Formats: sequence, C-alpha cells, structure tokens
Amino acid sequence: MLELIIKLFNQNYAFNRMDLDNKNVLLKANALVAEGNNEGFLSLCTEDIKWDFVGDKTLIGKEAVRAYMKEVYVKPPRFDVENLIAEGDFVTAIGKISTKDEDGKIIDYAYCDVWSFRDNKMAELKAFVIEIKPNK
Repeated sequence: MLELIIKLFNQNYAFNRMDLDNKNVLLKANALVAEGNNEGFLSLCTEDIKWDFVGDKTLIGKEAVRAYMKEVYVKPPRFDVENLIAEGDFVTAIGKISTKDEDGKIIDYAYCDVWSFRDNKMAELKAFVIEIKPNK
C-alpha cells in the first residue's frame, strides 16, 4: 500500500511540475513578444504551431504566425494576465492585451487563450478575443 501511495505522489508531483514548466514557458513567451522579440517567441513554439482565432482565422506553422506577428505586432503589444491556469499539457491565460493600429491608436482586447503544449513547447492556441469598446 505504501508503494502505491509513493507512486501516486510521484506521478502527481510530475504532473504539477509539468504544469509549472508550461506556465513558465508561456510567461516567457509573452515577455518576449512584449519586448518585440518575435523570433524568441517562435523558438518556444513547435514547427507545426496552430493558432485558431475562434470565429476569425486559423494560422498553421511558424511562417504563418511569423507573418501575422510582423503585420499585427508592428509595435509590441502589452499584456495584462489576470489568471493563468495550468493542467497537464494545457495552460489557459485570461486577461487583456493592448495593441496599436496602423494610425498608432491603442486598441484594448479581452482575451482567453487556451494553449496546448507538446514537449514543453507551445503547439496550439485557441484564442477567444473581444475588442473592449469605450463606454459611450
């Protein structure tokens, strides 16, 4: 019985450690993007990375993500992560992101990103993003 308890404890510890590692990868990735280091961000992704902007578009592969980042992140975005929840190969980030449009106007969005990881790299993103409109 003690052997089973130790085995279960070790498995649980390994899962919790993986959760922490994936959270740290995502935090590092967000920091790199905020610094304007898109290539550093991409080094933390799998080659076949998939970004699914729910209700909008899907990007597949590093080249597609690179092109998107080059176009949309002309000025590095600012992240405000409110919650970061990890379990197994998934990390969910909830918060706000601010970007500048072509005219330099700041646009704020609320987001919920669900990331899946493979081999400690970001493999897939399902992004729910809504523009925050100013109160009238």
